[in-house]
Amino acid sequence: MILLAVMTALFMGLGLMIGGRMGMIIALLIAVGMNLFTYWNADKIVLRMHSAREVSAQDSPEFHGLVQQLAQRAGLPMPKVYIVENPQPNAFATGRNPENAAVAATTGLLEI
Repeated sequence: MILLAVMTALFMGLGLMIGGRMGMIIALLIAVGMNLFTYWNADKIVLRMHSAREVSAQDSPEFHGLVQQLAQRAGLPMPKVYIVENPQPNAFATGRNPENAAVAATTGLLEI
């Protein structure tokens, strides 16, 4: 959130330099729109960047079961589960809240 605020301030400063007060207001409106878009779509953007594919319990029962067990233990709803085709071991979680969460792991991590 702090990064988005800093980027908005920089965008507004640039708008002020280019278009004066009206330029700053226009830059603020554009920045707010970009921030809202990013907030609502960040999880989809990250998953698409990594070419992640969603898997079901039938596709990857061990990984899916592990995520389900951890979600239950933490008292959270079951996130969507994704696999990234990459030999390097890595994993990440994304989403704006528990209801829109996703967990992804690389094939390299799942093979360990």
